[in-house]
Amino acid sequence: MNAHTLGVLLLGSAGLALVVWVLHKLGKALAAIAETLAAAAVVFVALWWLLKGLGWLVRQIVAHPRTTLAVLAIAAWCRWWGWLSFLLTVLLLASGLTTWWWLHLVSFDQWAGRVLRSWWFRWAVYAPKLPGWLHACGLSVKDDSIPVDVTVTLVGRKKISRNQQPSRVRIPRVKVVKSGPSWDEVRVELVAGQKPEDFDDAARALASARKVARCQVREIAPNVVSIDFQRRDLLAHPVPCPDLDEAAVDLRRVWAGRTEYGQDWHLPLYGSGSHTLTAGASGAGKNSVMWCPLVSIAPAIRDGLVRVSGIDPKGMELAYGRGIFHRYAVTGKDTLDLLDDLVQAMERRKAEFAGRVRTVPITREHPLELVEFDEIGALTKYTDRKTREQIVEKVALLTTQGRALGFTVRGYVQEPTKDTVPVRDLFPRRICLRVTAKSHVGMVLGDQAYERGAWANRIEESAAGVGYVWGEGLREPLRVRAGWVPDEMVKALEAFVTAGQVVPLPAREIEGGRAA
Repeated sequence: MNAHTLGVLLLGSAGLALVVWVLHKLGKALAAIAETLAAAAVVFVALWWLLKGLGWLVRQIVAHPRTTLAVLAIAAWCRWWGWLSFLLTVLLLASGLTTWWWLHLVSFDQWAGRVLRSWWFRWAVYAPKLPGWLHACGLSVKDDSIPVDVTVTLVGRKKISRNQQPSRVRIPRVKVVKSGPSWDEVRVELVAGQKPEDFDDAARALASARKVARCQVREIAPNVVSIDFQRRDLLAHPVPCPDLDEAAVDLRRVWAGRTEYGQDWHLPLYGSGSHTLTAGASGAGKNSVMWCPLVSIAPAIRDGLVRVSGIDPKGMELAYGRGIFHRYAVTGKDTLDLLDDLVQAMERRKAEFAGRVRTVPITREHPLELVEFDEIGALTKYTDRKTREQIVEKVALLTTQGRALGFTVRGYVQEPTKDTVPVRDLFPRRICLRVTAKSHVGMVLGDQAYERGAWANRIEESAAGVGYVWGEGLREPLRVRAGWVPDEMVKALEAFVTAGQVVPLPAREIEGGRAA
């Protein structure tokens, strides 16, 4: 080996050593950078998951504050004092609630029962099951598959392929659950593409899915509806009419019965929405709707603040309390005379108060003129043409001009067709009792009433006085039951009005719709 070769080897070794040293230093630097980036990535990911978890926790607390805080409180209790003390406290609390429920059910349900029941039904029934019911009833929105063009560049050419994005089903979200003594109110938030009317059409299907007799849909906001499920029928038994007393009378809110929500049902006899048309088949309970408000306003009738006129084509129903009525008619001629007298009285009031007041105040000099027109179809269809036309004209004048002047007409009919009651649309408030055909519901209550839950054709024959109300101030049909007035009460009302004293009634028990 000569000197030149040895020199080359030494220089090459030195260069290689230098390269190795540089690579070593570079590797250590890159490793340090990688470790730093990895640590930063771990910290970033951990921080991101922490923030995401905190966000989820905040959303849960905001959306479900009571449940979330209860879970946190239970976890803290078990952490600090142990699970045994928590178990003993729960058993003690359950014993106290059970004793309260057994001793006084009404106060228990008012202060604790409905809260516990609402919480249980939300998480055990509606949160897990309602989405499936809504989807099965066609109340979900499915996003259609969207084709996406994907361009793939190959050697020398381009290829365009079309893929499909998977479809997605969106279901309304449960917001609030409230459980009362007989109804569950489940408020859901609609998804884009839905409207409240979609839920009206599916009311019967939802009732079947929940295995209940009734389901009512109410619009709470433009994008929120309340799906109400009836667990228990509060109108299954007759509602007793109140006894005669000297209580003050509010003619704008006259007690007439009970609603399906367990609340008192009031009817206006004076002012807005006072003209009322009640339709129902024979035996449906029209007499209860007629007599119960009259019993409620008995002091006003006795004192001359209300003057009742009766039109009774059958000559039976109103004749039983004949002394209550200031005017009374049976035949078509008598009816015309009665209506003429009312129209003339209305014209006199109009001339006296025109330009002075917007609504005539009710006094003894100007009492509320209340017309009870039983079987209105007998005289607006089943009579001679001339008499029929005159009666329709007089009733139309009273219903269109009488409200502000203190004249109120309440009509009752079995067949609610337009031919039978030509002035049907002039009654702002309608009551539909049991009818024989589904089409009659729309004739009485208007379009979409049946779809909104007014199933009057499905009322049992034994449920006399049960019906649906829809009119001024009511956004959805309301199921009600009029107070039942026995024959003894009608006679007592007649004696109270004419003699000015309460006639005591024998003790009675309402059973099966009759007085025992």
